[in-house]
Amino acid sequence: MQKKIKRRTATPASNTFPETLHPVLKRIYMNRAVCDPAELDKSLNKLLSFTLLKNIQKAVEVLTLALEKQMRIVIIGDFDADGATSTCIAVKCLKLLGATHVNYLVPNRFKYGYGLTPEIVADAYEMFQPQLIITVDNGIASLAGVSAANERNIKVLVTDHHLPGATLPAAETIVNPNQPNDDFPSKNLAGVGVIFYVMLALRAHLRTENWFTANNIPEPNLATVLDIVALGTVADVVPLDQNNRILVNQGLKRIRAGHACPGITALLEVANRHPANLVASDLGFAIGPRLNAAGRLEDMSIGIQCLLAENLLEARQYAQQLNALNEARKHIERDMQQKAMLDLDTLHLEDNKQLPNGLCLFDPEWHQGVIGILASRIKDRFHRPVIVFAKENDTCIKGSARSIPNIHIRDVLDSIATTFPGLITKFGGHAMAAGLSMPHDNYAEFMQRFDEEVSRHMQPEYLDNIVFSDGELDKTDFDITLAEILRAAEPWGQAFPEPLFDGVFQLSQQRIVGEKHLKMVLKPLRTNLSIDAIAFNAIDSLTSALSIGDEIRAAFKLDVNEFRGARNLQLLIEHIEIC
Repeated sequence: MQKKIKRRTATPASNTFPETLHPVLKRIYMNRAVCDPAELDKSLNKLLSFTLLKNIQKAVEVLTLALEKQMRIVIIGDFDADGATSTCIAVKCLKLLGATHVNYLVPNRFKYGYGLTPEIVADAYEMFQPQLIITVDNGIASLAGVSAANERNIKVLVTDHHLPGATLPAAETIVNPNQPNDDFPSKNLAGVGVIFYVMLALRAHLRTENWFTANNIPEPNLATVLDIVALGTVADVVPLDQNNRILVNQGLKRIRAGHACPGITALLEVANRHPANLVASDLGFAIGPRLNAAGRLEDMSIGIQCLLAENLLEARQYAQQLNALNEARKHIERDMQQKAMLDLDTLHLEDNKQLPNGLCLFDPEWHQGVIGILASRIKDRFHRPVIVFAKENDTCIKGSARSIPNIHIRDVLDSIATTFPGLITKFGGHAMAAGLSMPHDNYAEFMQRFDEEVSRHMQPEYLDNIVFSDGELDKTDFDITLAEILRAAEPWGQAFPEPLFDGVFQLSQQRIVGEKHLKMVLKPLRTNLSIDAIAFNAIDSLTSALSIGDEIRAAFKLDVNEFRGARNLQLLIEHIEIC
């Protein structure tokens, strides 16, 4: 679908921004509704207090008792990067705080599906005989699993961030900023952020109880795990509000200073990323996918073992496995994407007026570990909510949904499940991403109901694929100094996007590099400047028609290109229109 450039509308700012703040950066902040410089403070003492979380005191009581009695604790995580990092935080921190019997178990997506299920409770009981189960990045929808644990006299502490259903599980207590009547100001914590907050609260309580001195345990500095918190937060694509920006910024600072855990260091090595130059997007696009590949294709325990590795030699072995799995994942994804696009082409749906507002695709041969990525790719191409289904077993299919702004995908599924009982077996998720299961025989009806429900919420303008720009740059702003200022203003990410500008240029040079990337030299109109630019994965019918001397309108980011010791300004082209 053709993209359109639209300039952001700025929120009026107070006059308290420092005079030294670059005017372009001030404009960027105003475009992101930042009106007060206090919102830009990324120091740890500006983190929201754990005391604001509902049930946090009860959670601390449960964990304190577990430590005092040295209970057998099992962490039940999830099979994505947030789940892996959450599990790692729980295991690391509990051991630092004095727990001696801590194990973890991650549901295999192909055997158990998502969350704390009765089956995984049974396996945990057989393997570890736990007295306490702690869920991380899951559990808010695990009614049957918590009930199964209760029947075995296993206490359950749920820590999660997903949106709750009408009924909550009968756990000892639940810590989730999105549960009813929770006053925690940020609803955007990832699962790893929630369990980190629980550990902060537990440490604070143990300090007041003189626990560390009485047990001859050094009081741990929990800031040492912020690199892992940052990774999970970025990889889970949660909105980077001020609280999450603090967590990510502090984690990035540790990594850049060479204080990352061996697992992250090893993953950076296989991804050819230098810690000193790391930015938040590297966590999302280079490290996160390698970690996720384990859960998508095999067992996320490989990723957790990598993050828990105590030395670089051990971590490198796991990182190499994760890198190989990621290459296999990309191969599977390419094949699935080609098949999906061929299916769409045969339906002659390129005219978007013929497309359903809610698009469903299913192929029994598709790999259920990769359908989420495929749904995201198709959503990006057609800019509408998409659900991609794969075979779960002989009678059921599993779907992964991705949505666009203004269409809350979990609410769509909730409405369908309420209006048509039995059509969906189970579902869960967020505004932009969700998962579901259903009998295969229900697929045809679900396709119709999904399109109807999406259409009920759809407005014509929602289907416009907008590239939001922070406006034009003056010729004096095409400068490596501004590029470095913008990088230093990190972290950028979900709901706090990296600065993007637009302008009209004359194309002076162009060549294809790496078979699919367009390398260019652009001249801003009415200037004598010549600026290097590159558009990744941009070889299509439009760019193939470009000729030297053409005037183009481009949306771009400022970047610093480092090559053979030289550092030069480079434009990263996100979108091109021929004038």
